[in-house]
Amino acid sequence: MTVPAPAPRPLVLTVLIPAHNEGASIVPTVLAVEGVLLGAGVPHEILVALDHCTDDTEAVLRQLAARVPTLRSSVNPGPAGYGFAVRHGLDVFSGDAVVIVMADASDDPRDIVTYYRQLEAGFDCAFGSRFIEGAAVRSYPWSKLILNRVANWIVRVLFRERYNDFTNAFKCFRREVIDGCRPLLSNHFNLTIELPLKAIVRGYSWSVVPTNWYGREAGESKFLIKEMGSRYVYIILYALIEKYFSRGDYRRLGAD
Repeated sequence: MTVPAPAPRPLVLTVLIPAHNEGASIVPTVLAVEGVLLGAGVPHEILVALDHCTDDTEAVLRQLAARVPTLRSSVNPGPAGYGFAVRHGLDVFSGDAVVIVMADASDDPRDIVTYYRQLEAGFDCAFGSRFIEGAAVRSYPWSKLILNRVANWIVRVLFRERYNDFTNAFKCFRREVIDGCRPLLSNHFNLTIELPLKAIVRGYSWSVVPTNWYGREAGESKFLIKEMGSRYVYIILYALIEKYFSRGDYRRLGAD
């Protein structure tokens, strides 16, 4: 008699939420994520990377952890900044895959499940786009929207890719992709493009799905356009040099 092979273990997903002074937003964000993932039967942990908070975010999370057993937090020991906080989270997360979610509830938690299903289907990464059919965007400032579309168009042309939302932080990666993209260089919001560009250039598989984005209702945005321009250019040039001049030295094994 042939003994059937055991069913593969489900992927455990880490929801990584970087948070700097998000005491007003973090509770509804965590509860929304937890509710959706429990309802979808997705094994998960919720990891909040605390980034030098000076408000009550850490205290609020301690109280919330009593209600949400999958929640834990970890303090970024390095300098303050979005990139440092996310990189710390990527050093300590425990899941088989990780999705980066903003603390201000701008990302739709239902889209996390869509990402997870893409990884279950075999993709290494799942990228969202707020600007394709099926997506919804609400309360996006016009000045930032114009800059966003121009920046993404430039990246698309340079890398000869059809994907149109590289700058969106809300993306999902298997653990081996994160490890394969190291060392990570970005200390700030330019990490949002370093991860997908490296994943693509190094030959990991990826899919694109429509995602929703909602303007924050509490707290203040930490993104400063005037501080990010040259940092984005640096990462784009770095990835371009790797794409066209590294002769595939950093591509994952087995990539075409």
